[in-house]
This record gives sequence, C-alpha cells and structure tokens, in this order.
Amino acid sequence: MSDPINALDRTEMAEREGYWTNWFMLFLRTMAGVSLAKGLYHWAQVIGIGQGPFSLFETSSTAWQAATMYFAVIDPVAAVGLWLAAAWGGVVWLTASISMVAIELLFPQVFGGRALVVLVELLMLGAYFGLAVAAARERPE
Repeated sequence: MSDPINALDRTEMAEREGYWTNWFMLFLRTMAGVSLAKGLYHWAQVIGIGQGPFSLFETSSTAWQAATMYFAVIDPVAAVGLWLAAAWGGVVWLTASISMVAIELLFPQVFGGRALVVLVELLMLGAYFGLAVAAARERPE
C-alpha cells in the first residue's frame, strides 16, 4: 500500500522540479511577444506606415536601412522560435539581441546609441542565461 504522506511529498517534489522550467517557458513566450512587436515596428518603418508621402525608410542612410531590414526579418523569426521553445529560436533571439547592443554601442549614428535599449537588452540576456541555467539544474541527470 502507498503511504499518503509519501504521495504528497512526491507531488510537492514534482511541482518544485518544474518551477524554473515554468518560469523559463514564460520568459521565452514573453520575449516572443516582444520580438514580434519589435519586428512589426521595423516592418512599419520599412513600408512607411503613418509617415506620410515621404517615408523615413527612403530618406534614411543605407546603414539605417540595412539595420532596419535586418531586424525586420530576424525579430519575427526569433519570435516564432522562442514561442515554440526551439533551440534555434534562442540562438536567433540571442543573435538579434547581441546585434542590437552592438549597433547601439559601436555604431551610434545608425539608431542613435540609446543607452536604455542597451541596458534592457543586456538585462534580458542576463535573465535568459539565469533562467536557462536554473531550468537546466532542476532536470535529472
């Protein structure tokens, strides 16, 4: 016969085992939404939504156009991968985040060198790595 206290202990342990994995999945889904919104923002700039007869995209520098197109493509792709919790989604998202930090820091003439964007991207990268490590540690060997 099974002991009722032992069954409760097992249920509590099973709930605790997935704690960080659940937070990691929630983070991935949240970042998927953010990446999709960023991608749609960049696409809106490319096609000139709400910009009148002279599109910002057409009148901007080639470097700005290239960076905007890059993020218009990579952010929605990262969003799909993150939502599916696929390994490639994390890689694409990490690539997009590191690219944004690099462009903001190394090429401020492209997007303006916004320190807040760099800070938020770095915080999200830190959260990703922290949650990924915590989720990996709770998996059995």
